Amino acid sequence: MKSDSALRRSQALWNRKHLELGSMEVIAQVLEHGELEAWRELYALARSDPALRRRILAAVETVPLPFPRFWLAALANLGEPVDLGMPLPLDLGHV
Repeated sequence: MKSDSALRRSQALWNRKHLELGSMEVIAQVLEHGELEAWRELYALARSDPALRRRILAAVETVPLPFPRFWLAALANLGEPVDLGMPLPLDLGHV
């Protein structure tokens, strides 16, 4: 990944020293607070990384996120087996 990548520059990582896609917490931060460019880059990386797809799926299944069904559909498009009708944590927005 290039040092000037959208993921590395993402505002979602405001409390991180570096991007660690092995961390489900970091992935959840990107899914919740990332910019469209960061999401595009995450999707492109997930295309060739089955372990990253599984971490994204785990975040969507357990963390209340905006647009969870969007991420499920994106993962399904990459060939990941997902249940688009599964119950998901409810995102109540910012309180």
